[in-house]
Amino acid sequence: MKHRLLAELQRHIGAAHGVSAEALAHVVDAPERKVRQLVSQLREEGYAVCAHPANGYFIAATAEELEGCCAFLRSRALHSLMLESKLRKVPLADLLGQLRLQT
Repeated sequence: MKHRLLAELQRHIGAAHGVSAEALAHVVDAPERKVRQLVSQLREEGYAVCAHPANGYFIAATAEELEGCCAFLRSRALHSLMLESKLRKVPLADLLGQLRLQT
């Protein structure tokens, strides 16, 4: 299934050729949730699979597209961590275990 997904994504190089999770789910005959899991696996293997709500899923065609994808993922991750810090009522730095330097 992962190989079918990769083969389909290789037909969608660049943000202008993005494809929706729904369309990918149809191609690999799996639920969208499974598509997201497979995309994560491909990323863990080093494939430059990008995604954005405006473009869908695609393989990065340029360093700028890859950087944009990384920035989007970082933003989502930081937002989630910020929410956790608010729920736990601790500063984000403490949640992350950041070292405090004596001044």
